[in-house]
Amino acid sequence: MPTSKVMSLNEAVDLINNGDLITISGMTFFRNPMSFIAALVNSNKKDLSFVDREPGFGLDVLTAANKLKMIRAAMATFEHFGLSPSVRKAAERKQVDYLEDTCGAVIAGLRAGAQGVPFMPVRGVIGSDLVKIHEERNTWKIIKDPFTNEDIAIIKAIEPDVAVIHVHMSDEYGNAVILGPRYEDELKIRAAKKVIITAEKIVDKEELKKRNAETLSSTLIHATAVINAKNGAWPTAMYTMYEADYKAIKEYYEYAKEGRAMDWIKANLIKRWY
Repeated sequence: MPTSKVMSLNEAVDLINNGDLITISGMTFFRNPMSFIAALVNSNKKDLSFVDREPGFGLDVLTAANKLKMIRAAMATFEHFGLSPSVRKAAERKQVDYLEDTCGAVIAGLRAGAQGVPFMPVRGVIGSDLVKIHEERNTWKIIKDPFTNEDIAIIKAIEPDVAVIHVHMSDEYGNAVILGPRYEDELKIRAAKKVIITAEKIVDKEELKKRNAETLSSTLIHATAVINAKNGAWPTAMYTMYEADYKAIKEYYEYAKEGRAMDWIKANLIKRWY
């Protein structure tokens, strides 16, 4: 029989090592694993690197809490509010190493990591100043297409040490269901060395199979940890369950612009989960 993967937030945080490359589920204000991020902020973990295509709230919280030394993203946005406030400040002040990327390149890198190949070709980036930046970082290369002899960009596989994924439901072994948009989460899960799942609900395997068959939803496997985290995406949205709390997000945004993000985090996230 498989072993139960259920553990507490603090036990799961211990699976992350200082200096690890992490990624999280969802995008901007949708399905961020905020319960786990609160636990990570409350821990002594440090010098983490972060990669994602279009992160928002969760990334900003980690940046405000000074948990990150490097960020790689195509865009860090707070949607109609503007750019991610803490990320922008940290990048401008060189408090973090911010590596700008493109959506297509990040997806290609995750796809290569998920498929276990060293790189993935991508079109549409040649001519950008980002080519030189990434070639210097050894994350992109321009090579000759062996079939046409034309230049083409290849993106080095992205293989996060840990992917933290918030889901609608999971069994105790880490098989889980995501309803609605999955973004790049399936690629992140397959590319990562460890997968930590936070779930709105932990159910038995028969209920999970039934729900999966009814919805034709994603089933995730090989999780390292499973955490019971009802409302664990708040204030970001959970499709079919709750909308993004834009009032709370706007309040955080104003705090962050004033350099008081940690006041909001302590009062609203840390207090919520501890």
